[in-house]
Amino acid sequence: MTFQGVYTALVTPFKTSGEVDEEVLERLIAFQLENGVDGLVPCGTTGESPTLSHDEHDRVIDLTVQFVNKKVPVIAGTGSNSTAEAVRLTRHAQESGADAALLVNPYYNKPTQKGLYLHFKAVADAVNIPCFVYNIKGRTAVNVETSTLVALMQDCPNIIGVKEASGDLNQMKEVVSRRKDGFSVLSGDDNMTLPLIEAGGDGVISVASNLVPDRMVRLVHAALKRDTEKARQLERELAELFRVEFIETNPIPIKTAMAMAGMCEEAFRLPMCELEKEEHRRELQKVVENLHLKGM
Repeated sequence: MTFQGVYTALVTPFKTSGEVDEEVLERLIAFQLENGVDGLVPCGTTGESPTLSHDEHDRVIDLTVQFVNKKVPVIAGTGSNSTAEAVRLTRHAQESGADAALLVNPYYNKPTQKGLYLHFKAVADAVNIPCFVYNIKGRTAVNVETSTLVALMQDCPNIIGVKEASGDLNQMKEVVSRRKDGFSVLSGDDNMTLPLIEAGGDGVISVASNLVPDRMVRLVHAALKRDTEKARQLERELAELFRVEFIETNPIPIKTAMAMAGMCEEAFRLPMCELEKEEHRRELQKVVENLHLKGM
């Protein structure tokens, strides 16, 4: 399986009473499929996975696999700062029928590069499904150095890609230049997707596509086809969304924008909460209005 294109980092919809809203989750997934995304990623950062109980985490992955029904790949977020916990979550994802797993850097612990290597290898060795390393220093306080990633792709046949959210385009280019055949390099930042594809990358695990999946698909597919002029025009049209979706901590802005568009409730799990600044809400509202969204 080759992983290219747009993979939506799904929000987890909650009811105002606090539970996971399974009916809305089904509608959000149908909306994504109708708009041509290449895959879905439940229970990542955007899905507020740190605030889900283990039962809820398993349930959201089970439901996503069920609702997608093999129409596109499901890459289940199963990482943890505990290796044993990551193994359990990833084994469950495999049993649920997920097509791959996304393994975030162990956060808070600040492991060495050797510790990172051993962690990812232990999880990958525990399952048969493909695994992606999710490198996001800004959330985890550790960076997966390219030499560590190369060692993992050489030593673990089922580590077949990386979600690169280091924010360092030079590091991304180095990963592209040193990867083995069939290893996918996906951006973890919408605003770096086009530069990464132009450097030889394969697509994006996208926050913006929760709101505008069709436009993200057009942008990324144009870039992959080397239609640079069209891709850059589409990127310019989405530049303000790419900016405001991180105006406060993700996923607060994108989920708020979705609520403004009538797609879900503006409901979070603490310590995530509603937008802190009223001027940010006004900025977000303006962007949503300018996108002329049709809704689900």
